[in-house]
Amino acid sequence: MTVERYIRLMAGFFVLLSLALGVEGSPIFVSPWFLAFTAFVGLNLFQSGITNFCPPSFLLKKLGVPEGSASCSR
Repeated sequence: MTVERYIRLMAGFFVLLSLALGVEGSPIFVSPWFLAFTAFVGLNLFQSGITNFCPPSFLLKKLGVPEGSASCSR
């Protein structure tokens, strides 16, 4: 897997987890404040799309994950 795929997986996981923890109908509801984390992840994805700056990519590259090519430009 590449850095881009790991970042997409992490972002999707964090959005789903924070929704499950923040929506009152969820069986694992904790607090509606977890919805703020959903917004935080969304804002980070937005700024990453505009600036091409993503802090987790630096960490993943240091861990030896290959960069690869963009998956949408096949």
